[in-house]
Amino acid sequence: MNEEIASARERKLARKKWKEEKLMKLLNKSLKNKSDEEASPALKKLKPTENVDIENYKRRSTVSIAVPGSILDNAQSPELRTYLAGQIARAACIFQVDEIVVYDDLGEEESSSSHSDVNEARPCCLQLARILQYLECPQYLRKHMFPLHKDLQFAGILNPLDAPHHFRQKDTTLYREGIVVKRPVKPGRGSMVNVGLEKDVPIDQVLQPGTRVTVRLNCDEPASETTNGNPQRLKGKVVPPWQPRAHLGKYWGYQVRIAPSLSAALSDCPFQEMYDLIIGTSDKGSKDMPALIPSSDHVLILFGGLQGLEAAVENNGGELFKSVAKDMTNMCDLYLNTCPQQGSRTIRTEEAILISLSVLLPKIVLKNSGSSNVSPDA
Repeated sequence: MNEEIASARERKLARKKWKEEKLMKLLNKSLKNKSDEEASPALKKLKPTENVDIENYKRRSTVSIAVPGSILDNAQSPELRTYLAGQIARAACIFQVDEIVVYDDLGEEESSSSHSDVNEARPCCLQLARILQYLECPQYLRKHMFPLHKDLQFAGILNPLDAPHHFRQKDTTLYREGIVVKRPVKPGRGSMVNVGLEKDVPIDQVLQPGTRVTVRLNCDEPASETTNGNPQRLKGKVVPPWQPRAHLGKYWGYQVRIAPSLSAALSDCPFQEMYDLIIGTSDKGSKDMPALIPSSDHVLILFGGLQGLEAAVENNGGELFKSVAKDMTNMCDLYLNTCPQQGSRTIRTEEAILISLSVLLPKIVLKNSGSSNVSPDA
């Protein structure tokens, strides 16, 4: 009995130390972002318009999923690898996921090289991330954003996401995704942006050609305003990519992040508040599904690969992380078996994503909306 108490204390201390390390990383990242913003005038321009409720936007809850890149290596052909990535993208879009973290569950232990260049990541992780980004990008931007690459060789067989921000040319909308085109900029004017319309739209600032931006158009102004008898030409203002969803309540796609390990997937959170609810999914998890999951700002749902989430812990992370994650309930706030009555011996990761999101998201209460994530106001 005394040994069990001592062991529990050790795990508690290890988790506390690991959390302290996470907080230190967060502080260093926050300081770095602040210094980068001070050094780069362009970053200061990428701020919301004056009439935007900034604090409300910052509090918007998010849902993230972490998926191992190694699942592509289990596919039997290049076509199936591509189609598998497309299934994950479709699931993320259907359930309005904000972020997909592609992590390496087969890598070596975390070291000083864990924060190395993304291009050094395992090929399966790079391919999965590239296909996910390709599908999230509106069709009219893909030829500009994605040059020919073998990872996208069979992208034409994929089902489209048909996400709300994938507009047709004749669609009338307040926001559009665009890319800055390479055209001469007149003095006192901003760059031109291709937003999928017949004509490019001028914006309020000068940006590097090839940059993807979210543009707020002036189509909400009275249509009667004309110049020399012709309708007023559309103009745009660059806004943060999260503004359309916060303003209109419409899903606006997901972000993709590559993590060299499971530990990095948890600790390198892009949100200042970090993930405040981590849910692990496994057939070894608890079968007791809570009726309601505590309210959260940023939710991260973990999925394992062919060998499960436990193998990802064993293969990745430093000794401190392993000591914490040895008991999965220490690493995760909830460690659940989302399909306890499975008829097959195995559930593939792409299937587990669909099952888990359909089971978990209606139970998760997001702090800023007071409702489940499936609400359009989430």
